[in-house]
Amino acid sequence: MSSQQGVKLQIESDHVVLDNGMLKLTISKPQGMVTGIQYNGVTNLLESRNDEIDRGYWDLVWSKTGSTLIVCRISGTSFSVIVENEEQVEVSFKRTWDPSLEGQLPSLIIDKRFIMLKNSSGFYSYGIFEHLAEWSPFNLPQVRIVFKLSKDKFHYMAVSDNRQRFMPLPDDRSEKRSKPLAYPEAVLLVNPVEPEFKGEVDDKYQYSCENKDLKVHGWICSDPAVGFWQITPSNEFRTGGLVKQNLTSHVGPINLAMFLSAHYAGDEMVLKLKPGEPWKKVLGPVFMYLNTTTDGGDPLSLWEDAKRQMAVEVQSWPYSFPASEDFPKAEQRGRISGRFLVHDWCVSETSIPGNGGYVGLAPPGEVGSWQIDGKGYQFWTQADEQGFFSIANVRPGEYNLYAYIPGFLGDYKFGSSVTIAPGSSMDMGDVVYEPPRHGPTLWEIGYPDRTASGFYVPDVDPKYINKLYVNHPDSRFRQYGLWDRYTELYPDKDVVYTVGKSDWAKDWFYAHIPRRTKEGEYVPTTWQIKFYVDSVGNTSSSDVGDYLLRVAVATAHVAELQVRINNQDMSSSPLFSTGVIGHDNTIGRHGIHGLYRLYEVLVPAALLWKGENIFYFTQTQIEGPFQGIMYDYIRLEAPPSSPHCLSLA
Repeated sequence: MSSQQGVKLQIESDHVVLDNGMLKLTISKPQGMVTGIQYNGVTNLLESRNDEIDRGYWDLVWSKTGSTLIVCRISGTSFSVIVENEEQVEVSFKRTWDPSLEGQLPSLIIDKRFIMLKNSSGFYSYGIFEHLAEWSPFNLPQVRIVFKLSKDKFHYMAVSDNRQRFMPLPDDRSEKRSKPLAYPEAVLLVNPVEPEFKGEVDDKYQYSCENKDLKVHGWICSDPAVGFWQITPSNEFRTGGLVKQNLTSHVGPINLAMFLSAHYAGDEMVLKLKPGEPWKKVLGPVFMYLNTTTDGGDPLSLWEDAKRQMAVEVQSWPYSFPASEDFPKAEQRGRISGRFLVHDWCVSETSIPGNGGYVGLAPPGEVGSWQIDGKGYQFWTQADEQGFFSIANVRPGEYNLYAYIPGFLGDYKFGSSVTIAPGSSMDMGDVVYEPPRHGPTLWEIGYPDRTASGFYVPDVDPKYINKLYVNHPDSRFRQYGLWDRYTELYPDKDVVYTVGKSDWAKDWFYAHIPRRTKEGEYVPTTWQIKFYVDSVGNTSSSDVGDYLLRVAVATAHVAELQVRINNQDMSSSPLFSTGVIGHDNTIGRHGIHGLYRLYEVLVPAALLWKGENIFYFTQTQIEGPFQGIMYDYIRLEAPPSSPHCLSLA
């Protein structure tokens, strides 16, 4: 589908219309709300029964420090034309701020931009956010774009190749057609319009996706065949790096472009501007792509076309057409390259290629700080089989070089900061990561990939099913209510894992959570790790040394882990405690990881016995069902000077 017409801009009293002959985009003036999208004979792809401010819009969530969160539609107060010619139209809807707005709006200048190109089946949007140092501080947990599509037309949703389906209607979530579950986002469909959905759970969090996999998602209308897709060609402006999870599309039909989000991370991820701190960031551009079939083709083929267009957009990044000087073009950016190596003396005497390792540039900070950063830009890639990496199109600025690699614990940070200049190309040479290592591995539980995906995920209770995830190859954990299965599987006793006999894929429950009693209350749970040793050496000798237990946590939500060894008395002081940690809310939101945390527990040799030893892992917090921990990986290491002082029986 193409058109020879150039882009036309029509300015009306309350609206502006962008038209390139393929689609017509109507935006309220000066507010900047998308009120209409005309395409392929359909007068409006958006839900025209909604108010004009409730069809296509930017919004944010903000608060003063310590105050209640406020949801705010971003409404412009002035309109201007940035570019207008046959090849391109770019328009701006800007909102300024002054002290008279204190407490009503966050202290931000927000410039929302929309771009339409000639012969392009879609439109772009980006935002320029600026906070001046002299303005009042505030917190900013979320920024996004929302499109509410016609509920009569868009019934099929696609997030990935194996996560797509016909969806329930928004009416099915009404009080007369659904039953509320443990939190407002989740409902059980008891009397849906289409009987095929009866007995299913609908919950928008079941369709979350990691940034690295969240490049295109959207909806399909069958009559006429039309696809509406949101394409994000770069992660540079998103918060939290490649594996940060975000919402995608959900019942409405609703399509989201998430920029800032605290989902699966909590308060640590919230962007917090301090007194006297200036901030400016460009969010986007993202592309809203529309497509259709020819000659009566299968509407579901529109997904394949959307993926092809996504590849085109990724290849075109950074775009050359945004007019803002705050969006640097390709020639204004830099490149960094090198070779990522790993040296774990317990695995190999020499450094080995960091095959599949993630290497990235992010704002300067502590080791691993990139996973909670939202103020700056991040640029990530994956090393090849030989460990070589190259990151192109990096915005000029000062960064730290960070890395991590599945199969090894911890995070890497290069010793000094890295400055990227416009047009520069920097070769870092060999970058060697030495993962944390105290001594030889005595035993391990799990695989260190920063998720709990390798552990036992139970079958869903048939009363709370989402048909999409039945026997799903990699998303079984997205079913509702799996936390309650722990009580059913372990009604009286908790997990007991015996090293050398148990299988973590079958015997280690994916989430360490409280047990629900018959009275509906919750109690702490204590998991045991049993292991046998033939000898602990001469514990009176000073050269035996201490052992080290490493616990990598994939996520935590208002949880506390206490560790004891060979002592089941829960009233006694633990060998180690995390304290109360986390606000990830991953368990209730069907994730398999949130923020990564790594702990080390020093285990004096005198506490080990010849024969059976037991670690007791207690999760103490019991105010609700979603409090708990997902483990990534657990490992016991021997003293470095005595590599063979322990042997598994």
